[in-house]
This record gives sequence, structure tokens and C-alpha cells, in this order.
Amino acid sequence: MEFLSEERVRGLLRFEDLIPAMERALADFSAGRIRQPVRSVIAIPEHDGLWGIMPAVCGDVFGIKMVTVYEGNAGRGLPTHQATIELFRSATGEPLVAMDGRLITEMRTAAVTAVATRLLAPQEARRLAILGSGVQARAHAQALRMVRRFDEIHVWSRNPEHARECAEEIGAKAMSAEDAVRGADVVVTVTYTMEPILRGAWLSPHAFVAAVGAIGPKRRELDDEAMRAAVIVDSRAAAEVESGDMLLSGAKIHAELGELLNGHPAPAGRVVFKSLGLAIEDVIAARLVWDRHTEAA
Repeated sequence: MEFLSEERVRGLLRFEDLIPAMERALADFSAGRIRQPVRSVIAIPEHDGLWGIMPAVCGDVFGIKMVTVYEGNAGRGLPTHQATIELFRSATGEPLVAMDGRLITEMRTAAVTAVATRLLAPQEARRLAILGSGVQARAHAQALRMVRRFDEIHVWSRNPEHARECAEEIGAKAMSAEDAVRGADVVVTVTYTMEPILRGAWLSPHAFVAAVGAIGPKRRELDDEAMRAAVIVDSRAAAEVESGDMLLSGAKIHAELGELLNGHPAPAGRVVFKSLGLAIEDVIAARLVWDRHTEAA
């Protein structure tokens, strides 16, 4: 079975194709046209690691992503999130291709936020705040610029030097979390934290918030006041077991993002999109890569 490296994936995957592909995947998921369970996560406590297993079936292909989360890798010069994705032919079960999934995870996550931003953020949005300074901060800055014209981007990180480096790279300004958020039209949180780093008291009444970084029932990025909003999720089933932002605040789900894409009325006022990441997003992104690879062969 052929293996596609991250370098090869990078040459084939573009946000211009990925954002509409994620829109279709989310709509199909909420319409019941996708078969996938909530991801399984196995802890590897002796190395402070997590191993996630994410399968999905979509028409003529099915696939699985196996992803690892090792926060200690940041001090080893290694990515904290690593993954591989395998695709199979639905009709025969034949393996088609395996590929590096780290970049796919990075890009499809930002592309899904772009779908939500295009649908739910104010049309006149001009100020973007990003809380976090890792690969997702950079990917989100790129993807969200494709759906809104931001005049200002503000970045915060618990590490001020990392914030300055990220801001310089993406054309933003580094500042405190509160200063970054106050007056922002769109706020993206991409931190791996146990405690809230976004306070609802800082948010404008019209703000759109994408809560992306915290996955797990005990992790959260938003405080209770920030969660007092219309909450949109990628998956109800996943949010009920994986989202500390939801579980610890007692927030109620307004709708899945795919339901809004399928015609459910969008909420007014402040909106929080809680993104957890779905296997179908990885499978569809990998299918895009595979199709482009075979076309070029």
C-alpha cells in the first residue's frame, strides 16, 4: 500500500478545496449519511500520551485516522499531535492508501472553523482574536482570512515570546488575552488547557467564538459566562462525552453545524462553536489528497 508523506500531502491539499469539502462533510454527517462512532481514546499514562482511533464510512470509501497527543513533545522538538490516515474501498475492503495525517488534522480543523465563521460570524467582522500561538493559530489565521476580511488580528499566548513570533509570522499584534478579545468580532481559542483562558466579560454581544483547543471532559477554554450563548457543535454525540466546555458549564446545544448548513435557522446574538473534530473530516480530506495524487500520477 502506497504511503504519502506530509511533504506530498502539503503539495496536494489546499484550503480553497478543503473548506467547501468540509462544508459538504458536515452537512452529510448531520443528515445521517455518514457512519462513524465517537472516537475511542486510549491513555498511555507512563508517557503522558493519548492515542485516538477515528473511523468513518462515506460512500465508496471508508477510512481511519490514528492520532497521538503527546504534550511533552513540545520540549523534544517534535509535534505534539501526530497521525496517520488509511483509506479503503467500500465495495471490496481493499486498502487504497496510507498517508501522514498531521497536516491534514491541522488544516481540516481550521477549515471547519472557516465554515462556521462564514456561516455565523458577523458579515462586517474586521477584528480577529486568536488565543494560542501554535500550529492551529497559524492555520486558523490563513483559513479565516479566506472567509472574512480582517483589518486587525490580535494574538495571545501564555508564552509571550511565542505570541510575538506567531504574530510576526501571520501579520498580527501580540497582546494580553483581555486586550486581544475586547472589541473582537471573531475569537478563536486554540489552547490545550484545563482551565478557562477566555472570559465572557471580555466578549462583545455580537462576537462569534470558535472554541477549538480543549478536547476531553475535564478540559475547557471558556468560562461559564462565555458559554452563555447559542452553542453550535460539530457533533451532539461527541460533545456530550468529549467537551469539558459543555459539560462543566452546563450549556445546552442549539444545533449541529451541519444542521445549520442543511437549513436549520441560524441563531442571533453571540454564538459559540464548539469544535471537537470528526473522523469524517479526516476521511474526506484524505480522499481529496488521494484523488489529486492519482490524477497527477
